[in-house]
Amino acid sequence: MSASVASAGEAAGKRWWQLLLGVIAMMSISSPQYTWTLFTGPLSQKLGTTLAQIQWTFSLLIILQTFLSPLQAYLVDRFGPRNLIAVGAILSGGSWVLSSFVGNLELLYITYGVTGGFGTGIIYVGIIGLMVRWFPDRRGLATGLAAAGYGFGAFFTSFPIDSMIKSAGYERTLLVWGVIQGAVGVLAALGLRVPPERYQPPGYHAEMARLDMQSRRSYAPDEMLRSPIFWLLFVMMSMMSTSGLMVTSNVGPFAKEFKVADVMVLGPMAALPLSLTLSRVTNGLTRPFFGWVSDHIGREATMALAFSLEAAAILVLFAFLDNPLLFVVLTGLVFFGWGEIFSLFPSTLTDTFGPKFAATNYGFLYIAQGLGSILGGPAAAFLKQQTGSWLAVFVIVAGLDALTALLAITVLKSMRQRHLRQSG
Repeated sequence: MSASVASAGEAAGKRWWQLLLGVIAMMSISSPQYTWTLFTGPLSQKLGTTLAQIQWTFSLLIILQTFLSPLQAYLVDRFGPRNLIAVGAILSGGSWVLSSFVGNLELLYITYGVTGGFGTGIIYVGIIGLMVRWFPDRRGLATGLAAAGYGFGAFFTSFPIDSMIKSAGYERTLLVWGVIQGAVGVLAALGLRVPPERYQPPGYHAEMARLDMQSRRSYAPDEMLRSPIFWLLFVMMSMMSTSGLMVTSNVGPFAKEFKVADVMVLGPMAALPLSLTLSRVTNGLTRPFFGWVSDHIGREATMALAFSLEAAAILVLFAFLDNPLLFVVLTGLVFFGWGEIFSLFPSTLTDTFGPKFAATNYGFLYIAQGLGSILGGPAAAFLKQQTGSWLAVFVIVAGLDALTALLAITVLKSMRQRHLRQSG
């Protein structure tokens, strides 16, 4: 079955509606990653596991979401976003429903990790690949807004999920919220369309593409994989993913170990759920914000700015982990310095290698997120277990952030300039 394509006459008025539906679909898959830390304690207690063992569930979620993303993107291109993203929503929501019934760690890996990861991956790469085609003139902003749905969606669910876990247990919470999130994702998917071939919005010209450091031709995946620019982007995204996912997967354990999780701040709100809620806001805002900035000052300069902010925020957070109010504020700042990778990297990739194969090409780059989940999740927990402190973990990930910022403004910028001169 071919994708449902908007006609040229309809396209100009449809693309903002397509972006809205894309944001909603992304919001429907936010909670499996960003509220996972709320389930680690109850699941570990019920299943009798260590933190390092339970965190492999999180890693499997990200691994299946990312390592199979080229296949997921191909399926979206083959059967169309409406059909495949609806399937992804069913798999993602269904993974929570199935997880509510499991009684051992192996089944949790299969349901929450494998099934959920494959479903969320279909939606993620499908939506990003669609948005870079609808918005060649505002690629950073559009991918940032779409990715913001993924980062911001858990803002609406963190407190309700935390409250339901405490009042009704994690099993009931997974069941109810799995149904809700799956239904929302399916409804959003039904309205998605692809733009006409070589779509350009009113006022967009090829000259603009050249001035914005965009390739004048599209590169197939096999061509892209032979380019050293792709592999540099892959290494950079892996390093940045490690940093953010270390905090994402371990913020609950941080809060409990330093005894700030249940301390009330700003009135009746406990530090941990407030931190998760604020982080969803900053993780959502940073994506369109830095995407918009990159549309104006360039991708590499924006990377250097944002990644340097992340390095500083990581180190300052470690210094104040035992202060409840600063814990809340600084975790929010960490996510503000991290979440923009999901607008900057797909925009840079499509600028460099063109829009025709954008979904599949980004699928290959998105594998870097899976590598980061291994290093930022169980590997970070294991290093802490071996050293007895989080110090080494925080220093390493801050160093990775700083190195990535330096690579962006030096090596990546010069390599892309040469590549675009040759392709023009």
